Amino acid sequence: MGNGIRRFYEFGPFRIDPARDLLLRSDEPIPLTSKAFQTLLVLVENSEQVMSKERLMKTLWPDTFVEESNLTKHVSMVRKALGQTAQDRGYIVTVPGVGYRFAETVRVVPANGTGAVEAAATAKPLATEAAVKTAPRRGVQRTAVIVIILIAAGLAANNFYRRPRAAEQLTEKDSVLLVDFLNSTGDTVFDGTLKQALSVSLTQSPFLNVLSENKVAATLRMMGRPADRPLTADVARELCQRAGSNAYIAGSIANIGNQYVVGLKAVNCANGDTLAQEQGSAAAKEKVLDALGIAAAKLRGEMGESLATVQKFDVPLQQATTPSLEALRAYSLGRKEAGEQGPRVALPYDLHAVDLDPNFAMGYFAVGYDYFTLGEVGRASEYFTKAFALGSQVSEREKLTIAAAYYQSVTGELDKAAQTYKEQITSYPRDYRAHLDLAIVYGQQGQYEDAVAAAREALRLAPDDVASYGALGYVLLASQRIDEAQQISQQAQARKLDDFVIRQVLYALAFLKNDSSAMNEQAAWFTGKAAVENSGLSLESDTAAYTGQIRRAQELTEQSVASAIRNGHKESGAIWQANAALRAAGFGSVGAARGIADEALKMLPGSQAVEAETALAFSMAGDSARANVLARDLNRRFPLDTQVQALWLPTIQAQLALNGGDPASALNYLHATASMDMASIQFLTNVSCLYPVYVRGEAYLAQGNGSAAAAEFQRVLDHSGLTWNCWTGALAHLGLARAYAVEAGLGRAVTKAGVAKTKPANPAITPAADPASLAKARDAYQDFFTLWRDADSDIPILRDARTEFTRLQ
Repeated sequence: MGNGIRRFYEFGPFRIDPARDLLLRSDEPIPLTSKAFQTLLVLVENSEQVMSKERLMKTLWPDTFVEESNLTKHVSMVRKALGQTAQDRGYIVTVPGVGYRFAETVRVVPANGTGAVEAAATAKPLATEAAVKTAPRRGVQRTAVIVIILIAAGLAANNFYRRPRAAEQLTEKDSVLLVDFLNSTGDTVFDGTLKQALSVSLTQSPFLNVLSENKVAATLRMMGRPADRPLTADVARELCQRAGSNAYIAGSIANIGNQYVVGLKAVNCANGDTLAQEQGSAAAKEKVLDALGIAAAKLRGEMGESLATVQKFDVPLQQATTPSLEALRAYSLGRKEAGEQGPRVALPYDLHAVDLDPNFAMGYFAVGYDYFTLGEVGRASEYFTKAFALGSQVSEREKLTIAAAYYQSVTGELDKAAQTYKEQITSYPRDYRAHLDLAIVYGQQGQYEDAVAAAREALRLAPDDVASYGALGYVLLASQRIDEAQQISQQAQARKLDDFVIRQVLYALAFLKNDSSAMNEQAAWFTGKAAVENSGLSLESDTAAYTGQIRRAQELTEQSVASAIRNGHKESGAIWQANAALRAAGFGSVGAARGIADEALKMLPGSQAVEAETALAFSMAGDSARANVLARDLNRRFPLDTQVQALWLPTIQAQLALNGGDPASALNYLHATASMDMASIQFLTNVSCLYPVYVRGEAYLAQGNGSAAAAEFQRVLDHSGLTWNCWTGALAHLGLARAYAVEAGLGRAVTKAGVAKTKPANPAITPAADPASLAKARDAYQDFFTLWRDADSDIPILRDARTEFTRLQ
């Protein structure tokens, strides 16, 4: 081969084409995995020599240590392909204690000779006269003939595998594993790209269940194999069986002249039998996706899917993905990194994909999902909007996925989002991602029992998906099922699944148990991780504020904002700043609150999350004019958004009414939040601060209704799995104390700068005071003082509380 002349090897009825990794018997292709073919080729090239096992393994696996059983397995596969039985001496002879010898005489035939290739063309004259005449040289003629022979061989194989084989067809309960394509074209644009395209094509089907990349990666880890290497047919069968799958689908692409030949083969994991195979050809690289899509659709039918669903759910691949192979390659790399490294690593690939093809709908969706997962909800909305505008150019499954994300994150129509996810689940009941996203929407609606059920179903369908563990942990906490949330987090860690969502849940669990050591451990995990460090610092900031250490809290907020901006997460930084403004307003530091809110708005004007938090901060800080301007803008820009209309705006308006001394109107506004009181807020690190409930408690205090106020503040305290370390959870203790004081008949409620508080009618306790309520008030004040024992002494609300408590003595 060193002289550059292409050769074939012939023995008995067989011929080997080394350049194409092809074994033929009487001009019919014999299926062999890549490594099995290489095993045969090495033995043939060294025929009549004894090849030691050590030499064979070193040749076949030059950079990898493998067990001898791997070689034995591949030799067995070759013998089976050649028809050699255990009793037959056959082609490959075992030399006990040494190795193997290829015992058959091998003929070397030059490709430009008058050997088997041309003879086969004469025996099967498939080339048309016109095709031959268009070739100016004999070499081009031969290339065309080879292409036609390969396609004809593929069609012959297809006709064989299309015979009724009901016992070996897949069912709707079965799952399939996709193997990386064997790319012998030398063009790297196909690496990973065709596997991604095949995944898109096959997942259009409601019948097929393609094994998730997370499950594949987890199984490879269990097998002791690195997850970042291409998945070849050599390991597919073992992986397939370990993962509980039923078949694997291997693909290949080769080019002969200007023709590209794409092959697909479905293999039974249990016995290695071929279930079905298809082949297609393309006259140009740009047509390869078309050929692959057609072959994949045919394969679906051969594997047992009904013709009706194949026809209904079969959008051409170039439409379902992108006609740009380069864009699809970037997208496939992004999806791979999303599963292995997370959204921050995937984001540059996904952005590059839409740069390469500005009409790539699923590329825009991937970017949006990356940003959404990273907490950049505003930027996520931009890309979800672009994906939705291109929604007619995708498959039915992706159309539903994009529409649901659009309703959830752009228009904010949570009912529509939930309905769309339900439609997706009806058509694709095994789509764990749809169940998981439905769980998130249920949480945004405050429907946590439904959210838990949906998240559990997602986890059942994808037990190795880290996002499902994190989402289930969140909604279990929100349901006050603390022990179950702990168990789910431990299960994730036992499976070696880890991400920032799980770490946030673990931090919350440590906080609820008052385990400072465990909190420090989780906080340390975030340190130095560019994508999520700001989130960890924000958690620590809220914890410091929860105990009244406002200066420390502000330092940590500044660090979290700086980290967010430094690492390209400007919206997250602005949200943490807005959260600090709202916190300062709640503590009565109205001047500081206004200044911090201004900084947040300057950092990222137009962000829904930032506007909502700063509007409430300005209203609590007594700046009604600024609050009204922001509220009107939110109402104008988000008229359909469920949370804006039923949570944020009523709460802001209620606080403004309190500023004006009108608690009755405040309570009337808050009637609109009743169904959304407990809803999760996606841009917070915790689940929710229960702002409507807290402001309702303040309104009842201002109205002088102590028992109703106490009930609202107790609701905050009873739902620590929602609030975590939010400042409202700390001040609910003080609110409860003031409510009991009012209930005891010691005073009336007044408001000042939007902060409700109790002012006794007389400095001394009167005989008419209710002793039981008075005792509860004193205990609640003491609980608050204990919580804030290390608090900064100059916090306005703390000074007020001490004055109030003195009057109760």
